[in-house]
Amino acid sequence: MTDGFTKDLAAFACGSINPSLLATEITRLSALDWLACGRAGSSEPVAAIMHSLADSEDGAPQATLFGATAAPARMAALVNGTIGHALDYDDTHFAHIGHPSVAVFPAAFAIAEWKNKDLQDCLEAALIGMELSIRLGLWLGRSHYQVGFHQTATAGAFGAAAAAGRLLGLTQAQLAGAFGLAATRASGLKAQFGTMGKPYNAGIAAAAGVEAAQLVVAGFEANPTALEGAFGFGSTHHGEGNVHQMLEGLGEHWHFETVSHKFHACCHGLHAALEAAQALDLAAPEIARLEVKTHPRWMSVCNQPEPDTGLGAKFSYKTVLAMQVLGIDTARLQSYSDAVCADPRLVDLRSRIEVTADDSLRETQAVLVVVKKDGDRREASHDLQQPASLEMRTQRVRAKSASLIGHEAADKAWAILGQGGSVAAFTALFA
Repeated sequence: MTDGFTKDLAAFACGSINPSLLATEITRLSALDWLACGRAGSSEPVAAIMHSLADSEDGAPQATLFGATAAPARMAALVNGTIGHALDYDDTHFAHIGHPSVAVFPAAFAIAEWKNKDLQDCLEAALIGMELSIRLGLWLGRSHYQVGFHQTATAGAFGAAAAAGRLLGLTQAQLAGAFGLAATRASGLKAQFGTMGKPYNAGIAAAAGVEAAQLVVAGFEANPTALEGAFGFGSTHHGEGNVHQMLEGLGEHWHFETVSHKFHACCHGLHAALEAAQALDLAAPEIARLEVKTHPRWMSVCNQPEPDTGLGAKFSYKTVLAMQVLGIDTARLQSYSDAVCADPRLVDLRSRIEVTADDSLRETQAVLVVVKKDGDRREASHDLQQPASLEMRTQRVRAKSASLIGHEAADKAWAILGQGGSVAAFTALFA
């Protein structure tokens, strides 16, 4: 057993916990949000490809797939992780710039359905996995993300291993081994942003976590120091080694409470700007120039200047802001299309939008300045970390889910999550 911090993470992953009521409720909300995104995403082209891959292997029907039948647990995690992120509409945590739910829920539900686990045990394991992935993201730090790694995939693989391992009954020593094995498997690059490779990164994380846990159960031996030791994941992946920040308040303070749900169907880095624009009440004919100030980190993530595809539009300040000004609903999936990108009105308006980096802003902030043709100048700002009540968050997530999969399915899923329903009842809503 390692003497480093891996033992602390393993103890957290397999031990008894007492999560806050808020963390528990936010987990339920994120489960609903993930289900809605996955079910809606099952009609995306990448979903058909993933279903074809699963079908070609003709494996044991252990866990339900979004939009299809069933597959072995590891394949289900891969497919559901990919499909759940296909729309890029799932939750984000800005402490480590990653999507916690989409890497962990697919692993947790695949194992829970296969092993007939209780729904509350599944949700608790998922919460632990998502919390752990956020904390590992803090340990890796911004340098890991900035150099090109996609932390949804990298930190997410360890969260998936924690959730899967807990549900499979791994001991503390076994979980340390699973983390060490996941260190060899964890991968994912920002170079895939704007392509099918980005959601695939989430699927890789979920599948890697399930695989690592399954192999350790079978007696597979791995180096338990491969996460933090010499030549380990942190040292070879540009990690900052923020151990204190990662472990502080572990088991007592829940970072997952501050996860941010998406209410625009595009990269979360764009959302602060879209929220600020709503306060300006913009009209296209009046705009001479629209200036966007954002944190420098987003300039390499979601600042495609002139995308010509709907997928590319989801990573473009100029495009989404022009869409909003023109009255194109940025919350609707159908709004992001090749045709919208080619709209002459949008192309003209996009040419009047400037995006600049401002390192005085937090990653969750954006400032917009509009200069009108009559010379009037107005400014608005927004911070995604502005406090919102649980009631408001619940209302918005449930409304979003209903818009994606219909009121009946969304209400049924919410009832299952809140009234002691079963894993089988929840996964029956995947198709």
